Amino acid sequence: MWDPALIGYDFGRGHPLAPIRVDLTVRLAREFGVLDRAGVTCLAAPPADDRTLTMLHESAYLAAVRRAGADPSDVDPYRGLGTGDNPTFVGMFEASALVAGQTVAAAEAVWRGDAAHAINIAGGLHHAMAGAASGFCVFNDVALGIARLLQLGAQRVAYVDVDVHHGDGVQALFWDDPRVLTISLHESGRTLFPGTGFPHETGGSAAPGSAVNVALPAGTADAGWLRAFDAVVPPLLRAFAPEVLVTQHGCDSHVSDPLAHLALTVDGQRTSYAWLHELAHEVAGGRWLATGGGGYALVDVVPRAWTHLLAELTGEGIDPTTETPPAWQAHVRSLGATPPRRMTDGAQPAFTAWPHPDPNERLDAAVLATRNEVFARHGLDPVGA
Repeated sequence: MWDPALIGYDFGRGHPLAPIRVDLTVRLAREFGVLDRAGVTCLAAPPADDRTLTMLHESAYLAAVRRAGADPSDVDPYRGLGTGDNPTFVGMFEASALVAGQTVAAAEAVWRGDAAHAINIAGGLHHAMAGAASGFCVFNDVALGIARLLQLGAQRVAYVDVDVHHGDGVQALFWDDPRVLTISLHESGRTLFPGTGFPHETGGSAAPGSAVNVALPAGTADAGWLRAFDAVVPPLLRAFAPEVLVTQHGCDSHVSDPLAHLALTVDGQRTSYAWLHELAHEVAGGRWLATGGGGYALVDVVPRAWTHLLAELTGEGIDPTTETPPAWQAHVRSLGATPPRRMTDGAQPAFTAWPHPDPNERLDAAVLATRNEVFARHGLDPVGA
């Protein structure tokens, strides 16, 4: 899903969520020919209407966003509008609804079989709550996509969030819905916004075990992150057997991201994309809805990471040793920035698979805490393979 108007989701100069990161991603993917591959269709959907948005968001909140978008001085901090994270801007409602419209349309395409995989790289605004903006997110497009899948008849939807920040909005919106399994791998809330996403958060009384949180220690790099993913995500997805896999791919887990403290490389992130692609085919019949998310190393990381994601989703990964195309490098230089030269950080991601956890190791203790909380609810061994 792509519409150049998506870069209108813009909180203004100096805000970390700069839309240039999405523009540079699409430009890089086009230079590699990823969006012109056989079987790939680029579509633009209309903005989500009120009926769609109120599947999850409160009508009063929609009215507040409309007012703020018409008059940015009409702030409502109680609803997260006009804060440092979520400054108001002219056209805020329309820009936010456009992002949501793309993800909902992508969900419809996957459910109806019009596409095996679909992606809204500008989406993944996973912090927005029913009645408030939060963490740069006004409307929770990815949760709305899930809600639309349920509305169309899906009975089991799995959501995997690999953003460095806890996917708190999606978790909250489906807290009591056993049809939705939410899995979030993120830096621990002890050291990072939003301060939630601990292993004991496992879903409401109507859906125990439906929320899964892996709270990773600050400094976790490729080997530890991939070990944690491998120890939690595949067994739970296999046990849950979703009809659709929905994923959020914030790339702010990168070692150079300015807002967080994990230490992944583009190479480690690329590995997670391949794994999720394989899992979509293994557990969900290939039905895969993906979105972007966070990522604030605007030039060095986001375009490369998400171009790898787009390449994986459209059928064939890009050799990480490949140089970034000269035309794209020239465009980046015209913006006054220095382009990365290759599609790799030069890392060779490797990890030690579970089991045999060492509870004295912070990473293993974090993973074991998650497994102890939820695995038995899904008929799985918390300690073993």
